[in-house]
Amino acid sequence: MKKIIFKNFLSETTQFFILSSCAVTIIVWVIQAVNYLEFVTEDGHSFKIYFLYTIYSLPKIFNKLLPFMFFFSIFLTLIKYEEQNQTLIFWTNGINKITLVNVIIKFSFILLFINYFFSLILVPMSQDKARSFIRESNIDYLPFLIKPKKFIDTVEKLTIYTDNKNQDTLENIIIKDTLSNLKSKIIYAEKGYFSENNNDNFLILLNGKILNINNGRTNSFDFNETQINLSKYTSKTTKTPKIQEVNTKKLLVCFFKGEKTNNKKNNLNDDLAFKCENTVSFKNKISQELFTRIFKPLYIPLLALIGSLLLTKSKNSQGFSNYKFKVFALGVTVISVSEISTKFYSANFNENIIILLIPFAFFLLLYFFIKKQFRLNVI
Repeated sequence: MKKIIFKNFLSETTQFFILSSCAVTIIVWVIQAVNYLEFVTEDGHSFKIYFLYTIYSLPKIFNKLLPFMFFFSIFLTLIKYEEQNQTLIFWTNGINKITLVNVIIKFSFILLFINYFFSLILVPMSQDKARSFIRESNIDYLPFLIKPKKFIDTVEKLTIYTDNKNQDTLENIIIKDTLSNLKSKIIYAEKGYFSENNNDNFLILLNGKILNINNGRTNSFDFNETQINLSKYTSKTTKTPKIQEVNTKKLLVCFFKGEKTNNKKNNLNDDLAFKCENTVSFKNKISQELFTRIFKPLYIPLLALIGSLLLTKSKNSQGFSNYKFKVFALGVTVISVSEISTKFYSANFNENIIILLIPFAFFLLLYFFIKKQFRLNVI
C-alpha cells in the first residue's frame, strides 16, 4: 500500500514537472527565437539556418529552467495534497513525515542526474551543433540586406555599397574585397543584379572597373561584365566555439593540463578550433564554466528539502498562507544564489571551497531542522 501511495505522489509530481517545464520552455524559446531572428538574418543566413539554430537552443533553456521547475513542482504538489487533505493518506497508513521527506530527496537525485546529463553532455553538444550551422552555411540572404546609400559589411572581407536598388537590380556599385592583409581589390560597376545558379548566389556586375592592390602596388582594368560568387563568402558571425559550446572532457583537459587542443574531428581550420590558453583570465573562464556544469546541479536536493518545509505545518496552522510564501521565497533565493555563485568561481580550487560547501551545509542544517520540527509537532 505504501508503495502505491508513494508511486501516486511521485507520478503527480512528475506529470506536473514535465507539463510545466515543457510549457515554460516553449514560451522562453519563442521569446528568444525573436531575438535570434534578428541575430541570424542580419548576418545574411536563411530562415532554415535560423530555425535549426533556435531548435538546438531548447536543451539549454530546459536545463536552465530545470531546478526552478522541479522546486515548483514539489511545492505545488505538497500544497495540493495539504489543501485537499490527501496528506492524511500518508499518516493513516503509518507513513511518517520524515519518510516522505526522504522519498522526495531520493526523487531529487533522479532530477540531479538528468541535470548532469544536460549540463555535461547534451547542452554543450547542442550549442556546438547550433554554431556549426552558422559555420557551414552560406550567405543566402545578402541580397535582402543590401540597402541604398549604406555600406554593408555583414560578409567577412567584403564591403558592398550601392546608390540605388530596385528589387534585384543595383546601380553605381562599389565593392571592396579584402583578400589578405596586403592584397585587396576595389570594384566599381554602373549596374548589377543578383542571379542564382546551381544553388549558388552570384552578383553580376556590368560596365565597370577593377582596381587590384597588391603589397602597395596597383593595377586596374575595365570590364563589360563580371561576376562575384557570394556563396563562397561567410558572415562575420563568431565561428570559433565559445567555452559554453566546448565538450566537458576537452575543458577538463585544458584546465588541468593547459594543452592547446584543436578540434580536428570537425574538419575545421585551426583558426576555427577551440584553443586552450594558459592565461589566468582564460583559466578563470574555464573554471566558471566547469563549476557551473558540475556543482550547480547539487542545489537540486537542497531545493527538494526546501519544498519539504511545507510538511512542518498544516493548513490549519496559524499563518500557513504566509508560511507558504516564505518557503517559496526561500526556494527562489537559493536558486538565485546558485546562479550568482558561479560568477565567483576561480581557477584556484581552494578559493572555491566556501562556495562549494554552501549547498552541502544548507542541506544538512535544513534536514536536521525539519527532523527537529517533526519531533516538536509530535510532542
